This record gives sequence, structure tokens and C-alpha cells, in this order.
Amino acid sequence: MAALKEFIRTTHTVHALANFYAAQLLLCSKQAPPSSSTVRMIHAHMIASGFRPQSHILNRLMDMYCKSSNIAYARQLFDEIPEPDVVARTTFITAYSYSASSGDGLGFKFAREIFNTTPLHTRDTVCYNAMITACAHNEDGNAAIKLFCEMKRYDFRPDNYTYTSVLSGLSLVAEHESHCQQFHCEVVKSGTGFVTSVVNALISVYVKCACSPMAAARKLFDEMPLRDELSWTTIITGYIRNDDLHGARQVFDGMNEKLIVAWNALISGYVHKGLVSNALELSRKMRLLEIGFDEFSYTSILGACASGKLFLHGKQVHAYIIRTVKNPSRDFLFSVNNALIALYWRCGKLDDARKIFDKMPLRDLVSWNTVLSAYVDVGRIEEARTFFDKIPEKNELTWSVMISGFAQNGLGEEGLKLFNQMRSCNCQPCDYSFAGAIISCAVLASLDHGRQLHAQLIQSGFESSISASNALITMYARCGVLQDSQSVFFTMNYLDSVSWNSMIAALGQHGHGGQAVDLFEQMLKEGIVPDRITFLTILSSCSHAGLVDQGQRYFNSMYELYNITPGEDHYGRLIDLLCRAGRFTEATDTIQKMPFDPGVPIWEALLGGCRIHGNIDLGIKAAEKLFELIPHHDGTYILLSNMYATLGKWTDVSRIRNMMRVRGVKKEPACSWIEVDNMVHVFLVDDTKHPEVQKVYKYLEELVSKMRKLGYVPDTKFVLHDMENEQKEYALSTHSERLAVAFGLLKLPSGAMVRVFKNIRICGDCHNAFKFMSRVVEREIVVRDGKRFHHFKDGNCSCGNYW
Repeated sequence: MAALKEFIRTTHTVHALANFYAAQLLLCSKQAPPSSSTVRMIHAHMIASGFRPQSHILNRLMDMYCKSSNIAYARQLFDEIPEPDVVARTTFITAYSYSASSGDGLGFKFAREIFNTTPLHTRDTVCYNAMITACAHNEDGNAAIKLFCEMKRYDFRPDNYTYTSVLSGLSLVAEHESHCQQFHCEVVKSGTGFVTSVVNALISVYVKCACSPMAAARKLFDEMPLRDELSWTTIITGYIRNDDLHGARQVFDGMNEKLIVAWNALISGYVHKGLVSNALELSRKMRLLEIGFDEFSYTSILGACASGKLFLHGKQVHAYIIRTVKNPSRDFLFSVNNALIALYWRCGKLDDARKIFDKMPLRDLVSWNTVLSAYVDVGRIEEARTFFDKIPEKNELTWSVMISGFAQNGLGEEGLKLFNQMRSCNCQPCDYSFAGAIISCAVLASLDHGRQLHAQLIQSGFESSISASNALITMYARCGVLQDSQSVFFTMNYLDSVSWNSMIAALGQHGHGGQAVDLFEQMLKEGIVPDRITFLTILSSCSHAGLVDQGQRYFNSMYELYNITPGEDHYGRLIDLLCRAGRFTEATDTIQKMPFDPGVPIWEALLGGCRIHGNIDLGIKAAEKLFELIPHHDGTYILLSNMYATLGKWTDVSRIRNMMRVRGVKKEPACSWIEVDNMVHVFLVDDTKHPEVQKVYKYLEELVSKMRKLGYVPDTKFVLHDMENEQKEYALSTHSERLAVAFGLLKLPSGAMVRVFKNIRICGDCHNAFKFMSRVVEREIVVRDGKRFHHFKDGNCSCGNYW
């Protein structure tokens, strides 16, 4: 009898403890997310009390560990269970499903492992739902569909959640409307065709399917007996996704409820399409209707102000947030402060943006990356590198921004070093990182290194990346291999405006202005709308090829057809186009009619044209303007001095050079370089330091002798010093580009293309000499100077002597 009483007392105690711990875990579950320390404390109390939980308590404990981001603790408990039930298994499949989005793929792998080891007789619909969801979260839509089919084959009955999950997976892979229709029929037959969550998921499938018109999604939406926030948001974002803002607005205007999510979706859509005024007008209406703003509203409104450079308006929004938002959440602080940083940066207030960053109580990686992007964007590259080094945790974007920043600022070597450092830190490069490294090769004109990166890009599976392919077009073009640029361009699966711009620019730089114009016209036929960069590239192409009338027509079409107001850079290209053709009257008339005062690009273009045609009077006027604007820039002094030298005005030449000395202006020394056997060889004028320069001089003498027999006569007018004729001929023979080309002819395999790069404009006599040289050696010689490429072959140049 005593033993029975003890048994009853113990049993009562165990039940009491079980109820106590169940209640504690229930309270813990109401926190979002559950407190990790609280879960551990409850678990520790169980151990200390000697309580051995049954499966339902243990399952709840593991679930709390998973939801408090302590999945490793939960897994230890799971592994100690001899025969885990379906609830325990489903808990872990779900937990790993959410951890699968971390990017390492391990979460999805573990979820699949647990599901596959779950006996078929143990599985249930909830277990299948968890695994289908895991597949969808891991963006494996085909696996989700396969599991759905398996589930039906083994007579497990799908529920509403099943259809919502599998449709989420289908939206990732559906390519034809028939795929959507097949599952649509399945939903109707299952009787879930009137369940709001299922119909929302089905609408999302139709919206995301590229071959499905919005009409099918709209029909589903219109026939819904009950709509929730997600219904309205899905259909509105669907229209926005399909570039139909009118359709989105039409649905929005038919909405009776004040759903902040739908308002945010449409405002965001306007911002992404560049319709700033529409976005701000909708936000004003939202406020008048007393629909409260959340962090998504504010980020979209601030994004609109940043896009439209509406700094004062954005500052007012900033003040309104400070005044009205009390006790903002962590997520609110992150998203809104990041949007404020972007606003101040894009409106030219980078230092103020940095102050906002410095005052942030909490910072996420987006905060760090936004400030880093700001420094890079405005060219403050040293500050960017210092800031980069302070970032506690770097992701692919962090590295990519810094690598691209170096490349865009002409620091190709630093860009490649950082790319290699990224790899050494076990951070796998993404396609944007590769793009930055490839552009670094373009800056350095390092073809061999660029080709190695191209091979690595393919090995990494990024060969279809648009950003990387665009970088390859630029790299091959700047390295003098136009054919490879064209090969990349014509094999791309998809072309964006940057692709077209890059290829047009490449053709123009290589002297193929006619082909650049043809490609531009093809771009228009393809329905690609040109942007301001497109017009810069096509105007440059027309300028290099002497296509004046076409260039003027394109310039006029900017505003007339595309509502793009020409900037000073566009006017600079137009003035260059006119001056190269000697049409100075039209050039000066254009300058007088410009809607702003002419700046450096305008006067530089005018001075360059005056040098070509010997218009000394107008050249002096342009130079005087440049002396006022950029008094320490050596190019102005050199061009004016060269013009005087060409006319034999040595007194004026001496005066300009003395002016440089007095003002402390130093001339950039001319240098040329060539890559041979993965080593860059640099040559200066009258070089004596290169170890093989004497062999080069001797070889040049032999070449010139053969060239003279073909009619070559040194043009001494390009010697810009007052000296005897024989000295002038010798001076021409020691130009850096001539030494580099001769070295390449000596060292490169027979028949190989010789590619030389020069930091300033190629000498006129060297240009003529290379035409004769290409005939003598029967090889193609490519020279890139500070402006363009010259391809010398069979006695001709790709520029057609128009340069």
C-alpha cells in the first residue's frame, strides 16, 4: 500500500513538472524570436530537477532552440533520441528550411537528409509540407514539384499549405503558361481554388512566368471571393514587374481598404521606374488619408528624393521622421538610416551621410556597404580603402564595390591585388567581383591576365552573367582585341543598355565609326531606349570617323525624341565633332547658344580642333579660357606650345614653356609599354635604361632603311624643338611608341599582333612610320594612345588618317 502511494505521489509530481515546463515553453514561444538564454535556463532547470521529458515536451524544447537560432543545441538533443517521431523530424526540416537561406547550402542538405531517413510509414502531410517548403526556400522548384508528385503517389492528402508551398516552388521554374495552367487545374480539382492563400500563390506563379500574360493573373484576382493584403500586393507588384504601371494603378484605385502594403508597393514601383513625382504625389495622398507610414514607406519616399536629387524635400522627410517616430524598432532604424545615407550621398552631401552613419546606434552590412559605395562613387578612393579596412564583416558585395572602385579610378593593379586578397580570405568571388577584376585588366591593358580571368569566370559558372560579359567587352576592346569583344557581345544570351553602349564605344575607339552607327541603329530597332551614356559613345564614334551630319542628328534627337537634356559632356563631344571637321563657325555658334557657361570639356575640344587645323587665333582664345579654369593642367600649355612650334614661332614656344616653369606646371612624360611573356616593358623618349634598348635602336635602323625604299620620309614638322634637320630625324626615331613597337617585333613570335599602349597622343610621324612598318614586316601593329586605337595593317590605318 505504501509503494502504491509513493507511485501515485511520484506520478503526480512528474505530471506537475511536465505541465510546468510545458507552460514555461509556451510562454517562451510567444516571444518573437524566443529568448535563447530563457530556453537554456528552462533546459538547465529540467536537468537539475532530474526531469526526463517525454516526446511532446522534448519536441517543444527542440522547437524553441531552433527558433532562438540555437539549432546546434537542438540537434544534439535530436541525435540522442533512439527513434525520433514525425513531429521531431518535421521540426528540424522546418528549421533547416529557414537556415537554408544563409547561402552555404548546408541547411537544405541537412533537411533533405532528415526527410530521406524518415520511414515512409512515419511521414505525414505536415512532414511533406515542411520538405516542399525547404525546397522552395532553397530555390529548387523542380525538387518541390517532384516531392508533391511523390506525396500524391503515396496517397498523402495535400492540404492548403501543401499547395501554397508547391506553387511557391513552381513560380521559380515555370517557363510557359501551360505549366501554370496544369497546376491551376490541380488546385481547382482539389477544392482549394477558393482558399485565399492558395489563390495568392497561384497568382504569383502567373505573374512570375515570363510567357504568361497578366490577364490570367488578373482574372484569378477578380474572381477571388475574399482578398487579403497579400492578394492586393501580389497583383500590384505583378503589374509593376511586367512594366505596366497603368495596370497597377488601375487595380490600386479599385481598392477600398487602406492597406499600407499595397500603397508601399505602388510607391516603390514608381521609384524603381524613375517616376519620382508620381511616387511623391502618392505619398502625399497617403498622408492626407492618415495612413501611417512604416519603414518601407519611408525608404521608398527617401529613395524617390535621392533619385530626383530632391535634397530639401528629403531633408524635410528626415525631420518629420525625427519629430514623429517614437521608439523605432531595430528594423526601422536599419532600413531608414540606410536610406538616409543614400539620400545625402546621392545629393552630394557625403560628409553629412557619414555623420548619419557615425551616429547610428546599430549598423548592419548594408550600412557599411552604402557608405563604401558612396566614397567610391564620388572618387574618394583613399577614404574608401580606409573605410573598407574598418568593415568588421565583409560579404561579396563589399569586396566587389572596392575592387570596382579601384578599377573605375584607374588603379587596376590595386584592384587585382584586392581580388586576390578576397580569394585568400576564403570569400568566393561573385560575377560582380570578376567584373571589377576584369575592368582592372582593361585599365592595365593586361590581355593575358584578362584571358585568365575569363577562363576562371567560365569555370565558376558565371559565363552568362551580364555584368561580367559587359566587362569582358570593355577589357578586350581596351586591350586592342576588338574581334574578341565582338565575339563576347554576339554570344551573350541577353543584352542590356550597358552591353550596347560598351560595344558601340569599342567600335568607335577602334576607328570603326560606320559600324558603331550601324550597331546604334540596330539597338534602336531592338527597342532598346538609348540613355545619356549611349549618346556619349555614339557622338565620340561619329567624331572619330568624321560623321558630322549623323553626329549632329543624334545630338538633336536626344531631347526631341528621348527627352534627355544634353549635358556639358555631350556638348563637348559635339564641339569635338565639329572642330575635327574644321567647322569652327558652327562650333563657336553652338558654344554661344549653350544653356550654360562653357567649361573645361568645351574649351579642350575647341583647342584640340584648333591644333589639328592650325587655327592659332581661336586656339589662343580657348587656351586662355583653360588657363583660367585649370591653370595647373599641363595639356593646355603643351597643345598651345605645339601649335606655335608647328608654325615656327619659337619665341612663343619659349614663352609658354617659361610660363609653365613660373607656375610650377610639369609636363607628363610620354611613355609607351608593351606586354611580352607576362611582363610589361616600358619605354620613354630617347630611352637608355631598358636592358635591350640598344638592340631596339639597331633593329629600328634596319627597319627605317627598308621603309625608305617604300617611300617613307620622316616628317620633321612633328619635332617641336628648334634644331637642325638631322637632329630632328634622330629625335623622331627615339619616340617611345616607336621603341615599344620595335621591341615587340623583335620579341613576339613571327606573325603575332604587336599591341603597344601610350599615355598621350601618338606622334604624327610615328603614325605615318607604322603604316610603312606594317608593310615591311607584314604584321598588324596596334597602338592605343590617350584617345583611341590605331590598327596598322598592309600600309593602312583603321582611322583612315582622320584623327
